[in-house]
Amino acid sequence: MSNLEGHPAEQRVCTARGADPAPGTELLQPREVPLGGPRAMTVRRALPGKNRRMIGAWCFADVYGPTDVGARGGMQVPPHPHIGLQTVSWLVHGHVRHRDGLGSDQLVRPGQLNLMTAGDGIAHSERTPDQAPPRLHGAQLWVALPEADREGAPRFEHHADLPVWEARGARVTVIAGEVAGHRSPARVHTPLMGAEVVLPAGARFDLPLDPAFEHGVLALDTPVHALGHRVEAGSLLYLDPGRTQVGLHTDQDAHLLVIGGEPFAEDLVMWWNFVGRDHDEIVAARTRWEGERVDPGTASRFAPVTGDEGPPLPAPALPNARLRARPRHRR
Repeated sequence: MSNLEGHPAEQRVCTARGADPAPGTELLQPREVPLGGPRAMTVRRALPGKNRRMIGAWCFADVYGPTDVGARGGMQVPPHPHIGLQTVSWLVHGHVRHRDGLGSDQLVRPGQLNLMTAGDGIAHSERTPDQAPPRLHGAQLWVALPEADREGAPRFEHHADLPVWEARGARVTVIAGEVAGHRSPARVHTPLMGAEVVLPAGARFDLPLDPAFEHGVLALDTPVHALGHRVEAGSLLYLDPGRTQVGLHTDQDAHLLVIGGEPFAEDLVMWWNFVGRDHDEIVAARTRWEGERVDPGTASRFAPVTGDEGPPLPAPALPNARLRARPRHRR
């Protein structure tokens, strides 16, 4: 799943209502974004926010569902392009089928990781398959690639066996990077971490953190209490560097993601499904996608998505103003 808004703004104006004034924290409230047509699935997008655009190299966070697959059709995201990022697909309930221009065809289930590295360019689709479970619920995140790696060859990884550890009733699955000595096999390009934490009702759990990282707590289904904040489902709590742990508490069974990384030093242009460094780069990627979408026989950057018979997604019109590279947070 990706950004399918029909009229995407440069991603710098997502509402961050009710930011908590406590030093070193910021509560990012999501905005609702419909994906697709009349039966569109609505997602809650907390990152990028109005003031906070990144957490480490993490630059995009959507939470979707729970949604009734029978009533809404689940996820139906047609072939579309990416550059300069990694997509991280994570499910709490349901199944999603990933196909891409490399020939990948992979079903992802809860507790498994689909990680696609766009590099210089890739097209993919994500769809709810036939005979899928009736409920779909999960998250889609992007990781910005650093300058040294962003124009490399695309690749796709599927990890069905990730490190899991339990403590004080909590279950932690390490999605990316390392947490408390447990390391994910996923290949990343900057110092970062990502983990799912599952808490039973009434649990109190201290998750170890790397003090060199900034972090975010993303609630997926029920409210989570952290550092005096109530983080509602779809909301994201930002934590500044210097912390060695975060205390988590919930009154109900809860799934949440904790993401983090070293503050990203490069300014980015984020527009539609592209992460670049300047306006001209985005224009060139859009132009190439439109040409190859209309005439797949000319494709050299965005190979057609193998096995997906749906028409590729047209790129939206560019804004009238030039896109500007922006830092990870408003200074």
